[in-house]
Amino acid sequence: MVSVFRKYNRQSLILFAACIVLFMAAGCNHVSLPQSYTKVDVYPHIYPDYVNVTVPVNIAPLCFEMDDACEEMVARMYCGEQEILCGGGSVQPDAEEWSSLLSGAAGKDVTVEVFAREKGEWKGFKPFVISVSADSIDPYISYRLISPSYVGYEDLTINQRCLENFEENVIYDNMLCSTANDGQCINCHHYQNYNPERMQFHARQNLGGTVISYDGNITKRNLRNDSILSAGVYPAWHPWLDLIVYSTNLTGQVFHTRDLNKIEVFDSGSDLIAYDIKRNEITNIQNEDDQLEVFPAWTPDGKTLYYCSAHIVYNDSTDRALQTIHQAKQLKYCLYKKSFDLDTWQFGPPQMVFNADSIDKSATLPRISPDGRFLMFTLGNYGCFHIWHRDADLWLMDLQSGVAQPLKTVNSDNTESYHSWSSNGRWLVFSSRRDDGGFTRPFIAHIDSEGKATKPFELPQQDPDRHRQMLWSYNIPEFMKGPVKTSPQTFAKVLRSESMQPAKYVGRLSK
Repeated sequence: MVSVFRKYNRQSLILFAACIVLFMAAGCNHVSLPQSYTKVDVYPHIYPDYVNVTVPVNIAPLCFEMDDACEEMVARMYCGEQEILCGGGSVQPDAEEWSSLLSGAAGKDVTVEVFAREKGEWKGFKPFVISVSADSIDPYISYRLISPSYVGYEDLTINQRCLENFEENVIYDNMLCSTANDGQCINCHHYQNYNPERMQFHARQNLGGTVISYDGNITKRNLRNDSILSAGVYPAWHPWLDLIVYSTNLTGQVFHTRDLNKIEVFDSGSDLIAYDIKRNEITNIQNEDDQLEVFPAWTPDGKTLYYCSAHIVYNDSTDRALQTIHQAKQLKYCLYKKSFDLDTWQFGPPQMVFNADSIDKSATLPRISPDGRFLMFTLGNYGCFHIWHRDADLWLMDLQSGVAQPLKTVNSDNTESYHSWSSNGRWLVFSSRRDDGGFTRPFIAHIDSEGKATKPFELPQQDPDRHRQMLWSYNIPEFMKGPVKTSPQTFAKVLRSESMQPAKYVGRLSK
């Protein structure tokens, strides 16, 4: 929570501390079920919506409140002989009691009965269940916390959150290297095979460079070269080799006054490059002049690289960025793949995987399940920056049958975008604007071996109203097998240092 509460003044912090003391004093002690109440045959309208969701056995407590006005609420959660009674202004189960309840309910359902008092009269709502999967979830996720305006971008952090409790810490704070005259923007954090000891992120503008943390060795890399469009942007670290594929992007943005999709982020040029970490060498691997290649992603066996590409034709009469803006709604990205030879490190030719253009759609962000069977992607009406497109949904392709279809149980009537598979392939986390249309928040859903997903649930918070009070968006949620232990100050020290020699451009990768 540091990243949020550091923005408050001292008086706010004192008030927050007082609230914590009151909460700890009140807890769920001495809570009892109402003796007299009126039964209503509807589920309670609660926030966050945890009605009939499936959760991992090791998830933090699901705290919630009535979304309708009430004077008091009580909830009974039980499975077999174990139960929790909790209530007051909201339901905030004790962590130890919750963990014990879920451990005993693994593979079963926890039944939840909710009662609310309004104008002195109690109502008892239709019970719902929380299904407890025996499939555990990776203990951590990380994400950027950023203003949704894309204007005041300097005040942002990369945070990590323990999913087994409510602990949240800052991995890196953008303001550590920003000054009044020289700003900085960090983006695109990524890990090799969920390993927090092998991490990379970019810093742009002041003290810019790519930070690579590799088993305790932290370096700042300079990936700029006259033979490529830009430094590396969107990364895909090979599952075990010292090789990262990036897209290089000439990115711009425009702001709409009447379109519901308020911001359009676009590329007037984008290619794919490969970076040999040990040799500090880069090479173009896909750079057609009439194609915009972006969002690389490896298969778990390391033998195939997926990516997105859109066809575009430029003329020489006007600036390419301006031409891209005029063609923005005609840009349809399709999914492609390239084979990769583990012995020679050579890539094969492009092969189309999903022709989104044929259905007048645009596909982005391919992510392959850890068992290699499924390809998940985001499908929208056009363009590549679907996090701002209300029409964007998650789709799943079965790579055995080639059939692709929307994840109907996961999608909402608003934006579903960036997504990540858990390391065991049984959970996915994704960004959604379903709550209010303005802020992206992480949602988690179970997905079985046949690709069937359950109703997603919002990232649990100790204060159930926290997401509605914080004016920040979660960006790029990624699963991790543990926490990043490097301090923000250490990363800042590396960024302030001189970067290594610019990466050498080579025409062909060699092992």
